[in-house]
Amino acid sequence: MRKNSIKNTRVNSEVQRELANIIRGEIKDPRIHPLTSVVAAEVAPDLKTCKVYVSVLGDEEAQTQTLEGLRSAVGYIRRQLAKNLNLRNTPEIRFIMDQSIEYGVRMSKLIDDNRVE
Repeated sequence: MRKNSIKNTRVNSEVQRELANIIRGEIKDPRIHPLTSVVAAEVAPDLKTCKVYVSVLGDEEAQTQTLEGLRSAVGYIRRQLAKNLNLRNTPEIRFIMDQSIEYGVRMSKLIDDNRVE
């Protein structure tokens, strides 16, 4: 894994914050679950591509529906990102499901259950 520059780290955090705002407030697709959060955004140094890790608090069906909804709205999301951020290039966005929060909650529940017994 390569080290990110300060500029790249700032761009990643700005893109993550803007994408969270766009997904939470501007997209009206009913497939997108209300408890969807943007965990991380990794923008390539040339600003051409961006991997967006999203987490959905829900069952497997809600996760697949949310991913489908986000992928169908990627043009609108990219346009809004270009309008809100002043970047040389607006990156092409790929959404990836992140299971880490769900995994952490499940492990915490297992530890609590073992502690009680």
